Amino acid sequence: MGVVADNWGDLLWGREAPAADTAPLASAPVNPAQIEQGRYLALAGNCMACHTARGGTPWAGGRRIDTPFGGVYSSNLTPDPETGLGRWSDQDFWQALHRGRSKDGRLLAPAFPYNHTSVITRPDSDAIFAWLNTLPPVVQAQADHSLVWPVGTQPALAVWRSMFFAPSPFQAKPAQSAEWNRGAYLVQGLGHCAACHSPRNALGASGPVHDLSGGLMPVVNWYAPDLTSDAESGLASTPLPEIVRLLRDGASETAQTNGPMGEVVQHSLQHLSAADLQAMAVYLQSRAQTAPQKVLAPQAARISLSVATQGAKVYERQCVQCHGEQGQGQKTASGEVAYPSLAGNRAVLLKDPTNLVQLVLYGGYGPATAGHPRPFGMPPAVLELDDRDIAAVLTHLRTQWGHRAGEVTPLQVNRIRAAQGS
Repeated sequence: MGVVADNWGDLLWGREAPAADTAPLASAPVNPAQIEQGRYLALAGNCMACHTARGGTPWAGGRRIDTPFGGVYSSNLTPDPETGLGRWSDQDFWQALHRGRSKDGRLLAPAFPYNHTSVITRPDSDAIFAWLNTLPPVVQAQADHSLVWPVGTQPALAVWRSMFFAPSPFQAKPAQSAEWNRGAYLVQGLGHCAACHSPRNALGASGPVHDLSGGLMPVVNWYAPDLTSDAESGLASTPLPEIVRLLRDGASETAQTNGPMGEVVQHSLQHLSAADLQAMAVYLQSRAQTAPQKVLAPQAARISLSVATQGAKVYERQCVQCHGEQGQGQKTASGEVAYPSLAGNRAVLLKDPTNLVQLVLYGGYGPATAGHPRPFGMPPAVLELDDRDIAAVLTHLRTQWGHRAGEVTPLQVNRIRAAQGS
């Protein structure tokens, strides 16, 4: 079926892969249980988010995924025989997930997180493929990637893979419970959490599938906190039901999701079973409780009187009505968090203030979920506040109510604003 050996020498020296089989495949017997499993697993992997263009037909691909090296366009996962998966076999699909290779043997760009999909078991791969084959076929060819030369070439991808990729099929840890292992499988595989929650090097490679040490997400410019650090994520000390609630609803008593994580909750996590959410929470908390904890030294610097005065004025004008004079936040009549407390808030105290700047510039809107159907939001101030105003008010948040975090400078705000093109 056009599979080539995982030998990048063939590509470096111009040797072509065998021609792919283009004959239509015979339809396999329908297995309703397998198909339903595949539908659920595709939700768990949040696959539609990347394989659907903005305003386009679901699953037909075409979404541009920006990277530091240019744009990558997602592929058509519908069973169209010419532009989708209609001529693929379950082995072809497994090869793509496990080896990062297309049906014809071409190496796929690592914007597709095949290091994480290589964790997925063969039965789960087959279930996802069976479900995708039930979708209506859509004719939509994949656009050419716009990566800078030579990044998108097959030899360059072969070299990159030789340095940073090896399949990581899931290996359960016998010393851990079945629940812990299920959580590890979901976090490392379908959830591909390390794709955001691990640092990326200069060549765009993230850490191993189990690396949750946090990092700045390139291009989108959000900081994904260290999930093994209680100071950054609170996972070690937060009760398990509250972790489950945050994953499912996007909001809990002590935290709220925004930005890319809000999208994950919106499109994926809220649809998972209670058992799977509990398993993920158990695994994440275990990792946080057993990891060496960072000792975050106070970052406080001397703040000039003018910055302190300006920050207090902006807070009084823009923030106090919702978040309170003492940063205590507000709750609804039923006791739900409407506007989160800023006092003692881990997101306020992160060493990297990128997320705070993003929230002030572009607003903060949590996902609408069954457990949190009408989330309160914060309007954007991108057209109302200048860089000095934003820097001053964020410095105010980080130095009040016993906080001793570092100052935010206008230059930091300007760089983030410029990176977002506003």
